[in-house]
Amino acid sequence: MLTTLAVLMGLSSLVPAAGAGGNEVDVTLVLAVDTSRSMDVEEIGIQREGYVEALKHKEFIDAVRSGLTGRIAISYFEWAGYVVQESVIDWQVIETEADAIAFADKLDARPIGTQRRTSISTAIDQGASMITTGPFQGRREVIDVSGDGPNNSGDPVTPVRDKAVASGMIINGLAIMLRPSDAPGGLDKYYADCVIGGPGAFVLPVHKIEDFAIAVRRKLVLEISGLSPPPTVERVAGAGPLTDCLIGEKQWRDMFYR
Repeated sequence: MLTTLAVLMGLSSLVPAAGAGGNEVDVTLVLAVDTSRSMDVEEIGIQREGYVEALKHKEFIDAVRSGLTGRIAISYFEWAGYVVQESVIDWQVIETEADAIAFADKLDARPIGTQRRTSISTAIDQGASMITTGPFQGRREVIDVSGDGPNNSGDPVTPVRDKAVASGMIINGLAIMLRPSDAPGGLDKYYADCVIGGPGAFVLPVHKIEDFAIAVRRKLVLEISGLSPPPTVERVAGAGPLTDCLIGEKQWRDMFYR
């Protein structure tokens, strides 16, 4: 897979970066990272390290340089039942290795904490708002959502997802599957049916915390390069019922009444 990526990125790098100035970038990318209490502080720390490592990795830098303009704009925030406002790292252009390291260092300096509940809809809405109001024009607009459970707070996830996709955005997912999921069929299938959307959208599962950094790096390279991995959740039309996208809300309601 990495060989294929390298070849494709090499070919794209032959296209001249005509007038890559002002606010034009290849991708506007929002990293929306789950810090809900279903993960402990150690796991969230390893997750953080995974993002920091991925942002500094040569594969990420090479992917950025392979685009038509050779630059992307990236931002970051953490979420659970709500967006953690003090976690927001505003838009920064990544064009060089130094740019990527500077952004990663900002992330690394953030304190680690956890919050209650899981509102994927709030995360998507925040990501879409940051792209819409941001200063950059991306050839592709991507919201990168990582999470370890179904939506159980705020608005239902699918209408928010559909609104963002209708505006031209792509939503990809990183399904953190370290423990048995509350989503029947697996959290990756829930993300495939209920969360991701847009041309080439995909979900990558993470089953072991030690694999997190590799998964994040692979995901970032794919998003920046505009490529998709082989499907991780096979879903054939008419082959069976889709995931109940309100499963998280129903489970939370049942637990509350118990």
